[in-house]
Amino acid sequence: MDDAYVIDLLVHKGVLTDAEASRAKNMQIDTPDRPIVECLVELEILEENDFYELIAQEYGMEFMSLTDYKIPPDVLSALDGDTVRRFRVIPIMHHEHMLRVGVADPTDFESIDAVRCFLPNEDIEPVICKQADIERVIKINYSSAEDKMTEVISDVTASLTTVTQDLDEDPQDDQAEESSLIRLVGMLIIEAYRNSASDIHLEPLEKRFRVRYRIDGVLQEFDNPPKYLQAAILQRIKIMAKLDITEKRVPQDGRINFKFPGKEIDLRVSSVPTVYGESIVMRILDKSSIMLGIAELGFFSDDQVLIDRILSFPDGIFLVTGPTGSGKTTSLYAFLNTINTPNRKIITAEDPVEYDLPGINQVQCDKSIGMTFALALRAMLRQAPNIIMVGEIRDIETGAIAINAALTGHLVFSTLHTNDAPSAITRLLDMGIKPFLVASGVKAVMAQRLGRRICKNCKREVEPEPEELRLLELDADFFKDTTLLKGAGCGSCSNGYKGRLGFYEIMMVTEEIIPMIFAGSPSDEIKARARELGMRTLRDDGTRKAQAGSTTLEEVIRVTKGDSEEEE
Repeated sequence: MDDAYVIDLLVHKGVLTDAEASRAKNMQIDTPDRPIVECLVELEILEENDFYELIAQEYGMEFMSLTDYKIPPDVLSALDGDTVRRFRVIPIMHHEHMLRVGVADPTDFESIDAVRCFLPNEDIEPVICKQADIERVIKINYSSAEDKMTEVISDVTASLTTVTQDLDEDPQDDQAEESSLIRLVGMLIIEAYRNSASDIHLEPLEKRFRVRYRIDGVLQEFDNPPKYLQAAILQRIKIMAKLDITEKRVPQDGRINFKFPGKEIDLRVSSVPTVYGESIVMRILDKSSIMLGIAELGFFSDDQVLIDRILSFPDGIFLVTGPTGSGKTTSLYAFLNTINTPNRKIITAEDPVEYDLPGINQVQCDKSIGMTFALALRAMLRQAPNIIMVGEIRDIETGAIAINAALTGHLVFSTLHTNDAPSAITRLLDMGIKPFLVASGVKAVMAQRLGRRICKNCKREVEPEPEELRLLELDADFFKDTTLLKGAGCGSCSNGYKGRLGFYEIMMVTEEIIPMIFAGSPSDEIKARARELGMRTLRDDGTRKAQAGSTTLEEVIRVTKGDSEEEE
């Protein structure tokens, strides 16, 4: 707003006298960057709310105070952080197709029009809000992780500087330093959670201390704390995780239960000594992420029918395979949640137990005290369970006990680290398990990967690239009746992606596959036969999901690399 025009307007309306107007103008001359409303308030000429009420009336708008008003989270998400920070316009209310936005300057038509361009399907209604209210809402809800981290790091640095300069070290300074450090570590965790990160990586390098978050399966570097804060930050995390802060030579594992307003999350902490200090990785264990149903895992209807059939088996082994971080645990927990009924006894053996599952008996395995999967499995069988889950089949002893359990009337779930479903069969044989036990006990194998999901806010139509078609071994006509999508990138996503979905490869051990197991056939022959019988590979499933508009061909190629004859 033009401050001179505002003063003249207030004089014309009789709100200000000429003398009061002159005093306000003189104060602003001394501080030219200061808004005129602050000058009027400080001189006790006008109340702030009264000022904005008068301006709103002049421009035929409504004034709205946000002091006691809490903006709903779904309304705040109507505009992304970049747009809000750039134009200083905040969403306040949303009803059907009308979005009410708050502005401090009713003459800033450029910003209001920009919001209309960003939301063409909404009827934008601007209302006047106090500048301080708008800045407060932006700071609390839209500040970038980098801005917040920089502010906290500055506080810690200031505290350290104060302590360093004072040779007598006031205990209060120590408390200020510790408080700032606690705030910094808390901010690292909160920002990771708000960015939907699965892991926080704190990595000491030669000349810097690197912080990276794994978001949708991809590591992204964030604002790094100064190198001289490395030791203090790592020690604080070790204290929170109840690790030995005096031991820096051997790996350690711990857990953190972290609470902040409205949320409680668990973190699994791993510390490993490196050349330049201890590298710490914190895995965020969000309980809401594992309370999923099968439908929410991203199966197509035909695959879901297959999964339902497997879960109805009275006995046998169902293996889930894939590398670390491919979502095996989430899938297994979803299966257990589905079949967890009062008439079934379910026991799991896990290392470690990451999530508490209501109504399920969970056993914590720990090799350091001799509590191995094999020992736990033997004990579990004496508990007369209906269903057993073994975290991982790592050796012949565990594998043999699990298969014997499956052959004696138990439904057994477990995992293996293999690249695809058919390789699980050859992996069990390579462990030394007899072919007749594998053929009789294993009922089905599911391999899986996690791919990034296209952002719904910025998706657009694209044509398949020739290189993508070549790598997928598909003709250009394959997608002629399909609309492929890709995210353009916006303030609410990461390079056009937001969230993840599963790619699945389900192989049933049928009468046609069993003779190949007895014969010790290699995995590529089993895979070829399974495909003839209708099995879709990980890449096939990913391509279907790209056709459905859920992901991109680029992501399918990245996640299922090697899943073709040419690349093998």
